[in-house]
Amino acid sequence: MITFKVLRRLLVTTAIASVPMMAAVSGQAPTGAVPRTADGKPNLTGIWQAMNTANWDLQAHEAKMGPVVSLAAAFAVPPGAGVVEGNEIPYLPDALKKKQANAANWMALDPEVKCYMAGIPRATYQPFPFQIVQSQNTVVMSYEFTSASRIIRMGTKEKSPAPAWMGWNVGSWEGDTLVIDVTDQMEDTWFDRAGNFHSDALHVVERISAVDSNTLKYEATIEDPKTFSRPWKISMPLYRRREPNAQLMEYKCVPFAEELMYGHLRKKPTR
Repeated sequence: MITFKVLRRLLVTTAIASVPMMAAVSGQAPTGAVPRTADGKPNLTGIWQAMNTANWDLQAHEAKMGPVVSLAAAFAVPPGAGVVEGNEIPYLPDALKKKQANAANWMALDPEVKCYMAGIPRATYQPFPFQIVQSQNTVVMSYEFTSASRIIRMGTKEKSPAPAWMGWNVGSWEGDTLVIDVTDQMEDTWFDRAGNFHSDALHVVERISAVDSNTLKYEATIEDPKTFSRPWKISMPLYRRREPNAQLMEYKCVPFAEELMYGHLRKKPTR
């Protein structure tokens, strides 16, 4: 039988032994120097993924029951600390009412459920990896969800020919930070499953910088005078997928969406 005195001695011994280990962990060096291209810019090429719950809700939120009761925990909403600076999205009064209506009926209204491309910035933090391929004049980003992609034209003066699901993307370098100016997005996309939305006046400025060889810092400043009273910002780390066989897969959910929306029309009545 272990007495209280013996148990206390064990706890103290364990705590003392763990101190060097904790110090070693906290003092670990970064996972490697930032790789660079031939022209000296950080090389962002790779497969990356956000590890957070922003796709459920950009703001801090508690765990709660999902929209399909029969699925129980399989589709429950996980808790999240939020990625919005100050945890406030500055909606105009009428826009806030629309956001609340969206949230109340998101399974029917969320463009993600309908298999629309996610748009920017949502494509970055959906629960799927995406791939960056970088050259001196162009950066291409490809996404698993709906096989979406976008071309970031570095320093171009060209104008957007028409609105697009992934917007018109113009890139530039500010030191070691890739800055992407995104305009002319379709107003049909949302920011998350909590009903946060925008209008056709959305303007997003992304900033991507390498922390080390396997981590990126991602920031997006969002401006939409039709929807928000001021610009606001989100930020998060992105992590490199390091599996030996890491590759971008296809997530074409159109058949699922078609079955959800039109399947009942194909079913033959029973006699």
